[in-house]
Amino acid sequence: MKNVIKLLMELQDIDSRILQKRAFIDKVPERIYEVDEPLKQAKQELDKIKQRAGSLAGKKREKEKILDEISDKIGKMKSRVSDIKTNKEYQAHLKEIESSEKEVSGIEEEILMIMEDLDSVVKEQQEKEARVNEEIGKIDAFKAELDREVERYEKELSSLKEERAAVAGSLSADIYARYMSLISSGSGVAVTKAQNEICMGCNMNIPPQLFVEIRKNEELIQCPQCRRILYFSED
Repeated sequence: MKNVIKLLMELQDIDSRILQKRAFIDKVPERIYEVDEPLKQAKQELDKIKQRAGSLAGKKREKEKILDEISDKIGKMKSRVSDIKTNKEYQAHLKEIESSEKEVSGIEEEILMIMEDLDSVVKEQQEKEARVNEEIGKIDAFKAELDREVERYEKELSSLKEERAAVAGSLSADIYARYMSLISSGSGVAVTKAQNEICMGCNMNIPPQLFVEIRKNEELIQCPQCRRILYFSED
């Protein structure tokens, strides 16, 4: 029976390593999602600043169009000066030109202010783009490292499965069935250590006389609480 307990301990150790490596592989999408969050945020910030830059550029084009229309209007008014007959009409015409020129001056100031804002926004956009590229670089490096780890774990899993088959094949069908039942009900742990009259699987006390029997490692004894198979080791 000591040999059976030893085989069960080996099988448990193999299964624990298999579960650990599978858990790592299964969590890869979650880990990628977590590192994707800063990139998503950086892209959102970049999109906002791009929209603002686009809005300012559009406003600048609109003001420039109005400026061109007024400048064209002033040019036409100035070309008609020689056609004016009376002094009254001449003075009114000059006032209209002066008013339009003041309007041009005001629009030019507005354009300058828009250009200042646009320069500031473009600089900020460049900073946001740099941050996005930095996050992309981090994620690419992280994913590459994950790929390497997953590849290594897959190879180790293949080797562990071969070891497991050899150990499991050395157990009788009924003991293996009992082990697998306990694996399912015990969150992946069917065999655990008994130490200082405590089950290390559920941390519950073990009756002293039962602990004495467990120390012998001569029969399969299950924890009265969690039903896991118990073994004793001096280590």
